[in-house]
Amino acid sequence: MKVRPAAVAGSFYPADPRRLETEVRGHLAAAAPPLGWRPKALIAPHAGYVYSGPVAGSAFHQLASGRGEIDRVVLLGPSHFVPFAGLALPVAEAFETPLGDVPVAADAAVHLASLPQVVSSDLPHEREHALEVELPFLQVALERFELVPLVVGDATPEEVAAVLDRLWGGEETLIVVSTDLSHFLDAATAAARDRATADAIVALDVDGIAAGDACGRNPLRGLLLAARRRGLTVSELDLRSSGDTAGGLAGKDRVVGYGAFALA
Repeated sequence: MKVRPAAVAGSFYPADPRRLETEVRGHLAAAAPPLGWRPKALIAPHAGYVYSGPVAGSAFHQLASGRGEIDRVVLLGPSHFVPFAGLALPVAEAFETPLGDVPVAADAAVHLASLPQVVSSDLPHEREHALEVELPFLQVALERFELVPLVVGDATPEEVAAVLDRLWGGEETLIVVSTDLSHFLDAATAAARDRATADAIVALDVDGIAAGDACGRNPLRGLLLAARRRGLTVSELDLRSSGDTAGGLAGKDRVVGYGAFALA
């Protein structure tokens, strides 16, 4: 079996399994109580856990009732290192984390075969952290699931929404979009910009997410389009920056914004 090895274990999050599970459980435990309904989709950040972990915990804590019910996760995030057109589904059959290997859904390629925007390639996945850092949270929250991992390059909201339509499934399927918000602004400017972005997300305003508002803008806008067409609503769970979560480690002059949202 071809396994995509963990690329950022030991840097973005602990490489030791016990330390990693303890840290993830701590972020989940510190989150506000779940909203009381199971989300169809989540939006969560993807930085190092010291920075974005508390906000990611706010998202994945919503899955408290999903263990044993959700067995497939469609995970989309941006391509930080490899420019390409479309969405990349890996050839790899599993993704490694310190908590174990997560199997890639064997039938995903069949479902997506007729969509020209989907390419089969491991290259965009090799160094990409945007998907990887979400996996330990999903492993702790759900324990067992199969994964449809898609790195999103240059793709329109329509192209992403078409992929989501093929993979939407029922209650057994969760969709997760991995994105951070504003980058390297001072804390006050970031807070204002992220507030506007969060308002656009809650309003399902595809055109309200501008370049620079979110590094995962392409998958995010595709999810919002698909959600709007299906009549979903968005709940804001958390909105903070690295200056809030990491304090002195991050400073307030150049922060990164993080948001957590649930859709149902």
